Amino acid sequence: MKLTKEEEAMLAGELGAARRWAIDHQIKVGRMFDAADLVPVSQAHMMADPEALGEAGVAFLEGLAGQGGRVAIPMITDPRGVDLDHYRPLGQTEEMADLERRTVAACAAMGILMTNTCINYQTVMPPVRGDHVAYGDTGVVIYANSACGARSNFEGGPSALAAGLTGRTPRYGLHLEENRRATRRFRVEVQPEDLTDWGLLGALAGKTAGSYWEVPVIEGLEAVPTSDQMKHLGAAMASFGSTPLFHLAGITPEAPRLADVGGEELTPEVLTKEMIDALRARFGGVGDTLDVVVFAAPQLSIVEMQRVAELCRGRRMAVPLIVCTAPQVYPDAARMGLVETIEAAGGTVLQGTCFYNQFAREIGEAKGWKRLLSNSAKIVNILGGYGYQPALASMERCVDSAVAGEIVG
Repeated sequence: MKLTKEEEAMLAGELGAARRWAIDHQIKVGRMFDAADLVPVSQAHMMADPEALGEAGVAFLEGLAGQGGRVAIPMITDPRGVDLDHYRPLGQTEEMADLERRTVAACAAMGILMTNTCINYQTVMPPVRGDHVAYGDTGVVIYANSACGARSNFEGGPSALAAGLTGRTPRYGLHLEENRRATRRFRVEVQPEDLTDWGLLGALAGKTAGSYWEVPVIEGLEAVPTSDQMKHLGAAMASFGSTPLFHLAGITPEAPRLADVGGEELTPEVLTKEMIDALRARFGGVGDTLDVVVFAAPQLSIVEMQRVAELCRGRRMAVPLIVCTAPQVYPDAARMGLVETIEAAGGTVLQGTCFYNQFAREIGEAKGWKRLLSNSAKIVNILGGYGYQPALASMERCVDSAVAGEIVG
């Protein structure tokens, strides 16, 4: 790989041991993907929850911090694994909380901003078109690439950290113009309405595309999605298909026309109502028993918080209802009385965490939870692997079901 003089100095250890590790890691990753060089990035976003890190990962972070490691660009974090105000009632242990505290301390020592959010594009510093960034979290990457027109690959935890320390990432994948053109052309047959419908459309497109290297372009949408609808569309597509980039013809910034991303050269594939209904039917049904209702994956925006509060007002939950939001959203939601309304109905609002990456398996075992209901296609796709029997319904049906204690129609 071609290196600049500054990068050669990093590799020689002239800028400290932490940066030497980081640039060496990036060169190895870049060589694997035939990257010609490194590209400067404006910000980095790291997944570093203690469930994923474990004891060894936390010790590694502490080692870099102890060597004087310091990030070179703005670096932010994905949701944490423990809300330290609520971990005991959720059945999380002191060991989990201690790993959380050690992770936070090590990251803060390196200058990492503990934003603890997977909706940074709605809350912190949205990237702009053409902006090269180094993001972790599949939902964050696909939104940044598709809705914002920024450029990022899925960065694993060590690679995102290395990008934060060096201010660079290997130039491969979606940092290259030629890899951003559409490779699959999907035409919608039915228009999505609520957030769950948008998630199901994303899930079907991702499942059909089925590869990190495929770039779907979707045509036939009659309305421009809101930020929240785009969020659920992308998060589900990335979850079901490992998809990092999609285009919406006439809507997303790189596809003002189908032809602008090469879509006219591709054979259309229709995503039918029957296909979406079949996918929906995989996740539970009316009358099924229920242990817990979860709103998460992605964290909720202030608009979603308002809607949940409206649905909860004056009611009482028969089963636990958990709402995960960003630390940037929580203060506004509290100031506006939304948190109080949800909790008065028996719900619990967590800030800075997301249900699936906060030791979800251990929580389920501790609380005896199996049947979980959510409006997020992403989370129901993930939690089947954590020992849950997940079901999917609209936000309105989720709250009605939490009140009834079973899934209602």
